[in-house]
Amino acid sequence: MLGIGRKKFIFRLEAGAKFQTHLGILLHDDLINLPWGSQAESHLGKFFTLMQPTLHDILLHTPRESQIIFPKDIGYILLRLSIGPGSKIVEAGTGSGALTTALAWSVGPEGHVYSYDKREDMQLLARNNLVRVGLENRTTFRLRDIGEGMEENDMDALFLDLASPEKYLHHVRASLSNAGTFGSILPTTNQVSSLLRGLEKHGFTSIDVCEILIRYYKVIPDRLRPVDRMVAHTGYLVFARLLLDE
Repeated sequence: MLGIGRKKFIFRLEAGAKFQTHLGILLHDDLINLPWGSQAESHLGKFFTLMQPTLHDILLHTPRESQIIFPKDIGYILLRLSIGPGSKIVEAGTGSGALTTALAWSVGPEGHVYSYDKREDMQLLARNNLVRVGLENRTTFRLRDIGEGMEENDMDALFLDLASPEKYLHHVRASLSNAGTFGSILPTTNQVSSLLRGLEKHGFTSIDVCEILIRYYKVIPDRLRPVDRMVAHTGYLVFARLLLDE
């Protein structure tokens, strides 16, 4: 990642390629093998800093054709689903792949993410986004409506980013391990109510509903105050655990 001021550019370095902006051109060959924190000068005399991107940087700069799950929500999703090295997780509703990227980053080389979507164009975009950050080998994309069922079982966690997740809870039960963790994100309260009724019907426990709000501050020491705009409601998060079979 190259940074200049508050502007950041994320791309993969390739021998012989050029990075072009209105602030000048830099050759990839001049950046390859430079240590993090190095300064690089464009042909217009502008200095960029070479930095290793954080997961937050990557998610904010994800190319998209649909609304992504916001980083503020993704962080809590990872905690509630207990995603870590070696985890196996199914997600449905790949979209542009922001959550997919975060999951693949978190499961490490020993874990795996299985991502379902019925739109081929969205999965192609998501796959390209994972290739862009070198995480494609940790993810299997399945072009399929999960109403037809999911191929995986004994999964540690499962997350649905779909309009009516309650319709698929019998498939969720088939894919999750006993006491596995389920999560979903929904934009409206009536959708949440439908899901809650479904979770109770299908034998889930430890059910929680929440939303995450975040407010940034202007970083001026003598005039510290909130910024004029904030990312408030983006979606309701629902989490539950699968009860052991009787």
